Amino acid sequence: MNGTMILLVVIAAIAVTGLANRGNLQGPLVLVIIGAIASFLPGLPRLELEPDVLLGVVLPPLLYSAALKFSVPTFRRYLAPILRLGIVTVLATAFAVAFFANWLVPDLTFGAALVLGAVVAPTDAVSAVAVGQKLGLPKRVISILTGEGLVNDATALTLFAVAIAMVAGTPVFADSPVLFFAYGVVGGVAVGLVLAAVVHWVRGRMFDSPLETALGLVLPFAAYLVAEEIHASGVLAVVAAGLYIGHRATDTAVTTRLQERFVWESVDILLEMFVFAYMGLQLKFVLDEVADTGLDVVPVLLYSVAVLAVVILVRPIWGFLNWGRRRAVRTAGFTRLGRDPLTYREHIVVSWAGMRGVVTLAAAGGVPAVLGSGEPFPGRELIHLAALVVAVGTLLIQGATMPMLIRRLDVVDPYERLRATEQRELARTITANAAKEEIASLEKDPPGGFDPDAVRRILERVRRSVKARVDARQVESEDDTEAGVDAGALFDEFRRAVLRAQRTALIAARDDGTLDDESLRAELESLDIEEAAAEERVEHRGRTGNGTPPP
Repeated sequence: MNGTMILLVVIAAIAVTGLANRGNLQGPLVLVIIGAIASFLPGLPRLELEPDVLLGVVLPPLLYSAALKFSVPTFRRYLAPILRLGIVTVLATAFAVAFFANWLVPDLTFGAALVLGAVVAPTDAVSAVAVGQKLGLPKRVISILTGEGLVNDATALTLFAVAIAMVAGTPVFADSPVLFFAYGVVGGVAVGLVLAAVVHWVRGRMFDSPLETALGLVLPFAAYLVAEEIHASGVLAVVAAGLYIGHRATDTAVTTRLQERFVWESVDILLEMFVFAYMGLQLKFVLDEVADTGLDVVPVLLYSVAVLAVVILVRPIWGFLNWGRRRAVRTAGFTRLGRDPLTYREHIVVSWAGMRGVVTLAAAGGVPAVLGSGEPFPGRELIHLAALVVAVGTLLIQGATMPMLIRRLDVVDPYERLRATEQRELARTITANAAKEEIASLEKDPPGGFDPDAVRRILERVRRSVKARVDARQVESEDDTEAGVDAGALFDEFRRAVLRAQRTALIAARDDGTLDDESLRAELESLDIEEAAAEERVEHRGRTGNGTPPP
């Protein structure tokens, strides 16, 4: 029944998202609202997934896809704010919620309250990043939010495991939460990097794009499961693998890069839509769970709303305490120690981007029903309801107001737009210069066995093709027949040589810091399309045995 239900939810989510996009509405908000309303329909069965399914099936591809697209140099550049948000802010939120919940509900032990804090602490930046990109948030803000989303899940899930062990009275690794956290980080990163390096090595020797893409699809699940098997962080294993494969993507075949780009975009959309619909569909059934235990639903719901208020407030308060401290450090003359990449207004946007998502729901579902002693886990129903209220509430409150906040604060950076334009122009200049040098080299030392005049004419066509791309103009169609020469084959050979030279020059500019990674990837996407077309013509000639280009 669950399988059929999942398919129906996915189909409905696709239809709702399509209509929301046509109406210029936020798809995640619409999905959550419609899902919550639908959960109260009479006779609707509950769609309930095991926490292991959410964490082991839904989360890895979402994290891996985000890491694939995230720039390693950008991650290093904003490492300090990413770690502050992904580790320090998560811990501050978890302990603030724990102390508040323990005070608000005396029957809730501090250990159980800390479990609740770990459940609601990690943010899900999917909707915030989507809105921010659409409204033109500065790239540095998008980068920090994305990087935070790659780190904070590991922090929260590690704290969750420690808190569960505290309540159950079972020891953690080496009886030390600090060592347990360190082992999870180091072990997870090591597993991810090793598996990614192996996959990259194997794919480089396969020469089969569908198989290479299939291997890439399996990698995030393998990284997660292997890391979890040795009790390391599966989340960090997935992130490390994605960052490694994404950074080394320039080494893979162009057809593989194009396939993976479209495959992961589709996987992203499908999983994100399902998660938001799933969140809404849980509302009525979680309320029923609370009622079935004999508790009064209204007070528990009010407790959950109070936890939601704390979760929303802690992030901006903690963020601005840190901002004030760094400003004081800068004022005291320690400029380097107090360096901050964000402006005051950008801090407000980042502080308000605290929506919760799949990790909160999955972790709440992972709270055991009974302890090893046979006693029920204290406050489990409150944890379930509070997690759902926080996930839905932050999405509806913060997610719905995020566009208005960005517009009112006017955080679009005109200088960043200028820098982005300069980087695009630099990338085009690098490719144009590399093409000129490669064509000059081919003219100086042409391949043997061909008529020199025909080679010169074909190189001229390649030169015009490159110029047409730079100038965004179409190349005139010409007769593909040159006297005594397979002109199509030679043209494609020269054009691919030029494309390889352009790609090499772009990568070298990225590696020496001249060109940023985002501009590199944008320019490589354009080159990939051209190279894929050239390879398609080569394959067509191999199938037909002539130099006629495909229709």
